[in-house]
Amino acid sequence: MQDLTHILIRPHVTEKASLSAEKSVYVFEVDPRTTKGAVEKAFIDKYKITPLKVRSVTIPSKNVFVRGKVGKKAGYKKAYIYLKKGTKLETL
Repeated sequence: MQDLTHILIRPHVTEKASLSAEKSVYVFEVDPRTTKGAVEKAFIDKYKITPLKVRSVTIPSKNVFVRGKVGKKAGYKKAYIYLKKGTKLETL
């Protein structure tokens, strides 16, 4: 079996993600090269819960201008993991 620990990078903790967690939808930052199937396998491997579905979004990098300096905000990929209604993740 392959190593799946590098796929789920961290939970994406924002106000919107916290509100969606109440509806059994959890958001994670994931490796940009990964697929939905690999995200699902890594989630099952780590939390021992089978998700109903997995949706992924690639956030593009953006040019920013802060305090007179030009820079680049890194892009990333995040995955929305839908669980059965009432299922909670206790280890977040």
